[in-house]
Amino acid sequence: MSSRARAAALGSQADTHMSREEAAQAFAAIGSETRLDVLRALVRAGPQGLSVGQIQERLDVAASTLTHHLKFLSAAGLIRATKTGRTITNCAAYDRLDQLARFLMSECCSEAHAAHSAEHAHAVSATKAPAKAKPKSGAVQ
Repeated sequence: MSSRARAAALGSQADTHMSREEAAQAFAAIGSETRLDVLRALVRAGPQGLSVGQIQERLDVAASTLTHHLKFLSAAGLIRATKTGRTITNCAAYDRLDQLARFLMSECCSEAHAAHSAEHAHAVSATKAPAKAKPKSGAVQ
């Protein structure tokens, strides 16, 4: 695989935003066990990807069925296909998978953190004792 194709497979780190609609489409695409297996096989294969024949061999999937699943994954932007001569090579769209993971984790623990901060602020204010009055000079304690 050329360095240009490898760079395309890895994707640009500049575009890290994914809309809710795009995320839903991507999750729908991996909602099938077979498509999930195909995607995971391509992730394991690395940026060089796998030919359609290699995917068929590894997953024991009929050609027509595999074609359907590859189209579904491609439409969601989760894989990319390149044709070299008569061979079609599919690879995971790592940039898109990264966006999907970031979308999912973007608000991780945000509510728990806000609740913890509020509890901590309340606990700190409740434990502060009023300052003791300073004794007057010359007074016996």
